[in-house]
Order: sequence, then C-alpha cells, then structure tokens
Amino acid sequence: MSSRSPDEFRLGVRPYDRGAGTGDEPEDPHELLHRARRLTVHGHPGAGSAWERAATALRRAGGVLTPGDHADALDATALDCRGAARPAAGPLFFRAADLHERAGQRGKALVSRARALVAGPGPGATACARLAELCERASALHRVGQAGAAETATVRLLHGRVRADLLGTAPDPAAEAAALREDLSRLIAFAAPHRADPAVARVLADTRALLGRITAPDDPAAAEAQLRAALDDHRAGGRTWPATEHHLLLSAVLRATGAHEEAAALLRAALVPQVTDTPLRAADRARLCLALARTVAGSGEQGRTARSAEKAAGAAEAEGALEVAAETAEALEEEPAEELEEPEETAQEDGERLALLAEAVRHTEGPARDVRVGALARLLLGVAHAERGGWGRALALLEQALPGFQDDGDTAGRVRTRAWLAECLLHLGEPGRAAREYALAAAAARPWGDPRPGAALSRRAEHVLGLAGTRGPVPEIRGMGGTVYADAKAGTGASAEGGAPDGGARGAWPGLRALPEPFGPPERYQVDVYGEVGGAGPQAATAPGTRVQGCE
Repeated sequence: MSSRSPDEFRLGVRPYDRGAGTGDEPEDPHELLHRARRLTVHGHPGAGSAWERAATALRRAGGVLTPGDHADALDATALDCRGAARPAAGPLFFRAADLHERAGQRGKALVSRARALVAGPGPGATACARLAELCERASALHRVGQAGAAETATVRLLHGRVRADLLGTAPDPAAEAAALREDLSRLIAFAAPHRADPAVARVLADTRALLGRITAPDDPAAAEAQLRAALDDHRAGGRTWPATEHHLLLSAVLRATGAHEEAAALLRAALVPQVTDTPLRAADRARLCLALARTVAGSGEQGRTARSAEKAAGAAEAEGALEVAAETAEALEEEPAEELEEPEETAQEDGERLALLAEAVRHTEGPARDVRVGALARLLLGVAHAERGGWGRALALLEQALPGFQDDGDTAGRVRTRAWLAECLLHLGEPGRAAREYALAAAAARPWGDPRPGAALSRRAEHVLGLAGTRGPVPEIRGMGGTVYADAKAGTGASAEGGAPDGGARGAWPGLRALPEPFGPPERYQVDVYGEVGGAGPQAATAPGTRVQGCE
C-alpha cells in the first residue's frame, strides 16, 4: 500500500528505490514524507529533522513538497528554533502561514500567524490584542467547518500564554489571573471531547500545564493536581518523549510545598526516561540538571534543619542520660562513653550537585545554546568550585559566564559573577585586579532600588585595594550607574570585611552570598529557568528581568 498522497501523484513524483537501510529509518521518500506528517500531527520534537530528510529525499527523486507540506515543514523548523536561533522563528512562521493559505488550510494558517506573534521579541499588549482577534477568527472558522478543534484550541492556548506573560502589567494581576483561569477551564472543556485526536491531546496537556502555572501562587494544591493531569494527558496522547516544561513546573511546586524528595525523584525520572523515542534536547537536559541541583541543595538544607531540631529537642534528655552514664562508669571505674553525633550526609549531596552542574554546563555548549542558561550554569558551577577552594577552576568558569550575562543584560547575574570573579582573583594573589572587579560590580549594582549591595561592594573594593598596597578611595570607574567612588568609612579593617584578607586559604567573603540571584524568583505568575513560578513559595530575592528563553 502506498503512502503517497493525491497531491504527490499529481506532481508526478517517481518512487524511490529502497537501499540498504539502517535501523527502522525508512529510505523511500514517500515513507519519509508519511513519517514527517505523522510526527507533525503528534507534535513530536523530531518533526523538523523528519521534514528535512523527507524534502531531501523527494528532491533527489525529482519531486518537491506541496505548499501544505512545505508549510508544515517550516512550522516544525521554527518550533526547533531555541536559544540563539530563537529570532529566526517568527519569519519562518509567517512564511508558513502564507503557504497554508495557498494550500487552503485556513485553520493552520491562523495557528502559524499566532505562533509568529508569540515568537516575536517580548510580545506585549499589541500582540495580545491581535491574538484575541485570531481567536475570534478561529472560532468562526470552526463553526463553519474550516478550522479543526486542534487548530482552534491551539490559537486559544497561544493567546492564553501571552496573557499569562503579561499578568504582571495588569492593574489587578490577581483578578486577571482568575479570569484567565476561567478561560483556560473553558478551553479544557472545549478540547476534552476531541482528545482522541493526538493534536488535541497535546493542546489539552499544555493547557492544563499553563493552568497549573498561574494557579501555583494562589492554590499550590490545585496547581499540583493540574500539573499531574497535564503529565497524564501528555502520556495518554501517545507522546513518549519527555514533557520537560511540565516536569519542571511540577517539581517546582513540590519544592515550594517542602516535598523535596518527590521533586528530586520526578526530575531524575525526567532525565532518564524509561520509554522514549526521542532523546532530550541539550537545553532541556541542562535545565533539568539545574533544577535537580537546586532540589538536592534544598533537600539537604531541609534535612539538616530537621536534624538540628531533633538534636535541640533531645538535648535535655541526652544530658541527663550522660550524667547517668558517668555515675555508672564511676562505679565501675570506667570512663563514660562519648556522645556519638549523627553524621551529616553533606558530602554525597555536594558531590551530586557538583556533577549535575557540570553536566548542565556541558549541555549548554554549541552555537545554538541558550545564552542565559549557559551563563547561569557556569556561574553556579564556578561558585561551587570556589566554595570548595578551587579558585583557579572557578575563575575560568566565571570568566566564561560573564559575557553571557552582559549580552543578555541581566544585571543581577553580572554583579554576582563579577563579585565572585573578584574573590577568586584575590585568593589567587591578584588583589589589584580583584579590587577593580569589585568596583565594576558596585557600579552595576548602584542603580538598584536597594542601595546596600552597591555600598557593600564598594567597601569591599576599597578593602581589597588596600591589600594591594594602595589603601585609599577606589579610582573612578564609569559604570551603568555613573561614576563610582568608594563610599566606605575610613579604616575599615579586614576583620570587618571577613574572608581571606591576605588572599590566603580562608573562605570567601560572606557578603557574596547576600547578593541577588540571577533569573529568580520571577515576577508573580512568571516562570524562571528552574520552572519556579513567582509568588509560589519562599524564594531568594533578585533584581528584575528573570524570564528565560524557552520558558512557557
């Protein structure tokens, strides 16, 4: 039975003889074409490469893609545009929309136009209004049978995503979030009767995930239920590849509610899926590694806190027991047994965290990498090495991370990286360079609403400059906030600053850990690189500008 469509017969495409195949990959161009179409319907992440192979085989056989197939190929290619390649997605979607129109596929054309708007640079209120118009057109076409349920639902979902991204700009974000939750619930009710269609099942799963995201700050339990349902819908729709975004969101909700062990198990399963026909994308694997490293660190801290509480609660009882033991030992002319302390399992946790950060760095290399995720991974791994005394290794990683934060414009990341870089230089015996890096970090932090980080960094810069033999005000440095001067009080000593006053073997300056973290937490209802939703649990303070490429 031939897999060729009527369009292909009209084009007169010649059959392509089978050659020596490898594995299950077909070599007949029409089988390749059939496979690309099937993967597209399922929303398979390998659809883009499947279309490329099919188009190449057809061209060698003397045939070409039909306008509709060409449009599907462009859509799949645009969906693969991530990281540095993300700006190319918008033009590809617009071109696909024109081809869908030529092929008479009006519903698909609306989906491509909606995706082009979402792929634009920071879609705002104008894009949101245009998406609302596309939703009305899709619903009208659906009523007259010219747009399918999957296409109509997809346009509505894309509109919902942009509305979610703009919640922070609404006059009343909580009220707008409640209205969006109602609209998403209606979308689920619209799509559920058509869930047998793989394309609709995909939209249903993604809609539940979005609903879970904007529910997390207000009702974590309901958000957890929606995200678990999203993963169930993902699997029920025959999608055997990992649902990275859903896993990240659910694990973040679990962390926020204190279920660190379950969150870690979920992320480990996502990193090593048991049934999959598609390997994890490098960028997805990097984000999962970063999230698991964060979870492991939180789980270790949670365990240490619990052990400390247990020790405090049993202190009186232990003291009494030791007194009894001492009396008994005296009677037997023996020394009392020493109190045995419970060993803390920090070494294993630290080792796993370090390995996960190293793997994240490895998966952010390459020309199409996500600059923000790569910079964050290098910063975290560099800090981890510095905290263990590996100053030289940390310096190399931090120098690699700094350009990423500079290109992206993330001030918090740039300040934190420069400060740790300065500390590494100090410990490596270069106090002059260290003082300059601290002063540059202070320059970048000065425009923040909170003046304390900039002031602390300026004092640290003056202190380190004194170690270089030139105690006095820090030289003028032009930065984002204008001219920076050391604003420390005269006579600030090493004891006040702490942390390797002579570049020796002491630990890092404690003020480094008080600096804002890059990329988290985001604004309320927004998602960061770890999958954490702003307002959905205790998270560290940071400066604005935390949205990461690829987050939905």
